[in-house]
Amino acid sequence: MTSLIKRMDDRLYPGAGKNWDDDLFRERVLANLHGKAVVLDVGAGAGIVPQMNFKGHARSVAGVDPDPRVVDNPFLDEGRVGVGEEIPYADASFDVVLADNVLEHLDDPDRVFGEAARVLRPGGRFMAKTPNRSHYMPLIARITPHRFHRWVNRLRGRESEDTFPTRYRANTPADIARLARRAGLEVETIELVEGRPEYLRLTAPTYVVGWMYERLVNRFSALARFRVLLVISLFKPLEDTPRIDAPADVHVTASARRELTREAVTQV
Repeated sequence: MTSLIKRMDDRLYPGAGKNWDDDLFRERVLANLHGKAVVLDVGAGAGIVPQMNFKGHARSVAGVDPDPRVVDNPFLDEGRVGVGEEIPYADASFDVVLADNVLEHLDDPDRVFGEAARVLRPGGRFMAKTPNRSHYMPLIARITPHRFHRWVNRLRGRESEDTFPTRYRANTPADIARLARRAGLEVETIELVEGRPEYLRLTAPTYVVGWMYERLVNRFSALARFRVLLVISLFKPLEDTPRIDAPADVHVTASARRELTREAVTQV
């Protein structure tokens, strides 16, 4: 990082960490954890993202990943080699299922959402963070070869072996709502978030372009659909709880969702 980029960081985004998006996701997850929770991290990998270390915040943390390094992931009590399409755990095994920067890589998101729902206990949550397909970064990723992605991430400090092919088949609010519905899950929240333009911090001119974009999409709610991140919380209803379906383009807050559920229960 050049001294100029560092000065721009301090001036434009004071306090933003290297991985501010992972910090944000960690906050959301911790708000839904308790000491007796049993957690599954789908796509846990080798444990290169420290924000995904939830040991001590839950009773146990398991992980699944096709990368064999998952068995030595220091953030897990148990790591198993496997894929999200066939999670190697029994039905209703977990209180929380997590997926950090995983949904964009899925070939068959229907199966993954279905598996997440299967291994969740009633009342449990499926929480994920993933890029929003309508943002410029996924657009560029979709029209450039994988070797270009590896090169960019190498400049950003990530090893080539930790850069995986992207599909973006579960990466809009409408996609998430549709996949959740088919899996029998309820949408609790779908947040659209834009922050420091990480992929444009390579040079000062591109940084300025990214900063202007960030200010624009955060200033006007009509442009929210072009923000970079989707931060998602879905829950598996209790068997006796009426289903509440929100339109695919409506982002329901947790409090509003609970209120809708209470109203539906009183009407039954």
